[in-house]
Order: sequence, then structure tokens, then C-alpha cells
Amino acid sequence: MATVCLTAVTTFAQDSSLFRDARGSGLTLERASWMYQAPPEPRPVRLHDIITVLVDEKSVVISEGEIDNRKKASLDAVLNDWILLKNMAMIPDPQSAGEPQIKGKIDKKYRSEEGLETRDSMIFRVAVTVVDIRPNGNLVVEGTRSIQNNEEVWEYSLSGEVRPEDLNKQTNSVRSENVAALRIIKREAGHVRDGYRRGWLQKVMDGYQLF
Repeated sequence: MATVCLTAVTTFAQDSSLFRDARGSGLTLERASWMYQAPPEPRPVRLHDIITVLVDEKSVVISEGEIDNRKKASLDAVLNDWILLKNMAMIPDPQSAGEPQIKGKIDKKYRSEEGLETRDSMIFRVAVTVVDIRPNGNLVVEGTRSIQNNEEVWEYSLSGEVRPEDLNKQTNSVRSENVAALRIIKREAGHVRDGYRRGWLQKVMDGYQLF
């Protein structure tokens, strides 16, 4: 009598995944490359550090106004009765010269049209200093820049508040659109400025609208 023995055999499939042990956590350059070097951690910004603000501001203002005002009035009044003061007493006035009469007419018309269109653009870079750090980590920055070429002078002043996460860690810079409470002051002096600036008399005339 023949006896047959059956033995259970466990089989294993070949694992051909390229991810291997990194499959669970994802394939990254750090795990796959032998020459990988971790970049240095960015240094936190401290008080009195210098960062660069990239200013690129453009504004367009278009305003149109029109006024059309017309006023007409007429007056026709006759005084029928009046009094006289005679011997400390008031007596009726006979109005022998005729009844006082007032008659007039007013016709007023005012029409005005005005249009204003301005286009401004400022593109420059300015280095600013961190003058304060808020409790939430925001950076308060201020900076000035002055350039003089012979008699021509350009001065820039900038201040505002920057979030640390808006800083470009590689270039240590921030765009002006990400600066809160942004304040930019630009001044010019020299022959170019003198060519188009208003004189004091023109300012007075524009302020009081004499004409």
C-alpha cells in the first residue's frame, strides 16, 4: 500500500519595485543620490539686518467730470402800505410819490467739463534695515537711497512691514507688493525737475481757482 505525503510550500513573488525600502516614504533626491548634500539652513533674520526691496509700482488714474447748472429767478414786489415816524408817533404814509416797487430778473448758467488722466511708474531697488521685529515675527523695515549726478539728485525713502515667509531666502529680497503699510517717498532736484515743476504763483492760482 502506497502512502502519499503532501507538504505545504510557501511561495514568494519577486519584488521588482525600484522604490524598495523608500516606497513607503516616497522617492526623494536625498534617498536616491549618493552625491546629495543638504542645503544650509537659512539664517533667521535679526534686528538691524539688511534686506532688499524690489519696488515695481504702477498706477493709472482716469477721472472725468461734468457740471451743467442753470438758475432762473424773477422778483416783482410792490409796497402798498408804509408808516411815517412824526413827533414820536407812527402815522400812515400817504406815499404821494407813488408806491415803492422792486422788479428784477436773474438768469444764471454755469457749465464746466474736466478730465484728468495720470500714469505713474516706479521701478527700482532699495536696501532697507530691519528696525523692529513684531511679537508675531513680522519685520518692520526702513531705508533711504540718494543718488547725485552733477546737479541732478534723486532721493528715495521706503518703510513698511514684511512677513518672514514672503522673503526670498536665496536673494534675501522681497517684492514691494508684499510689504504692508508701504510708504514710498520720491524726491527729485536739478534742471530736469525745474523744467516741469510749478512755481509758487501757479500753486496759488491753482489753489484758489482764480480763473
